[in-house]
Amino acid sequence: MVDHKIYEMTYEGIRKLEEELDNRKGEVRNEIADRIKQALSFGDISENSEYDDAKTAQAENESRIAEIEAILKHAKVIDEDDISVQKVTIGAKVRIREEASGKESDYTLVSAMEEDIFSRKISSDSPVGAAIIGKKKGQVVDVHTPSGTIKYKVVKISKPERGGE
Repeated sequence: MVDHKIYEMTYEGIRKLEEELDNRKGEVRNEIADRIKQALSFGDISENSEYDDAKTAQAENESRIAEIEAILKHAKVIDEDDISVQKVTIGAKVRIREEASGKESDYTLVSAMEEDIFSRKISSDSPVGAAIIGKKKGQVVDVHTPSGTIKYKVVKISKPERGGE
């Protein structure tokens, strides 16, 4: 029996993957097909870099389509009811404080596929995410980084705001 990894994801993360999949199956495939058709019109493909580039893009796109389909097939949606405010779970919004500086930061803990540091979404696989998952409000964790160990305190755990509320 083959074990498949279960991907815990938020509704938003699933939606974004579905949008990417639709785009890759439609628009991106069509653009690549047009590039291949145009490259073939140049004649001999043995020394045709445009053709080679288009075929490489086609292979990369098909690979990503297969990857997204596998992720979606094995995705477990994190329901809002599954998000705890008692301990840090995937989908939770967490405020942590760096103990040395007192600086506080808010993050949403997500799966590796949804990680987006610019949107303040950190992966449960990241050093900080791995250290805080399962912790309760008030607990202090050590996060090991290349520049040394940093202590963070879990200040607040809440459910993220729903789309624009």
